[in-house]
Amino acid sequence: MTDPHAHLKDNSWRELARIDADLESGAIDEEGWHRRAAGIVVPAYLASETPWGQSGKTGTAADWEWSRSHVADAIDRVGAFLDVGCANGYLMECLTRWTPFAIEPYGLDISPELAELAGRRLPHWADRIFVGNALSWEAPRRFTFVRTGLDYVPAARRRELVERLLGCCERLVVGIFNEHETERTTEEEIETWGLEVAGRSARPNRWKPGMEYRVLWIDA
Repeated sequence: MTDPHAHLKDNSWRELARIDADLESGAIDEEGWHRRAAGIVVPAYLASETPWGQSGKTGTAADWEWSRSHVADAIDRVGAFLDVGCANGYLMECLTRWTPFAIEPYGLDISPELAELAGRRLPHWADRIFVGNALSWEAPRRFTFVRTGLDYVPAARRRELVERLLGCCERLVVGIFNEHETERTTEEEIETWGLEVAGRSARPNRWKPGMEYRVLWIDA
């Protein structure tokens, strides 16, 4: 089904849609899917001059805070937090001040270049930043919280990603993702997998009327 609000979502949606289509048609395999997705994301992140730009957000520091800080709504206790797709580590860094609960931040990124950047930016956490594909990476410990995005893997592997990450944490946080205020597509997809959404948080997108920055969480 065509998404009528696709043009209001992430700026790279056209490129990612083409990659998804090529995977579905057999023109590329999953390794090719990840390679092409990294080819879109990694150069753009590395070229940015701001820490939030290196984590995928354009605009100002205030824009970053508005669109990302409600990830902290999912944090309701002290514990270890793993950021899947951590990029330069800025989200895990910011989360320590966004939440009143003491957390131990960890990061995982499929891109060696971004993981290296995170380690350089955050040398005191360098031994907590890992390189790997979340679909196959073996967690070195159990986490209180894990945050991920469903779009980090091909659509057909999203359920597997969620179930795998739920196996190494107490609460899985999904987001931030963009959806129209009249939709709950992501939540409905998760429910079809027999999982219950334990909580959610949303903020309006100030620049795209009708769109919301959303996060939801699932308890293991």
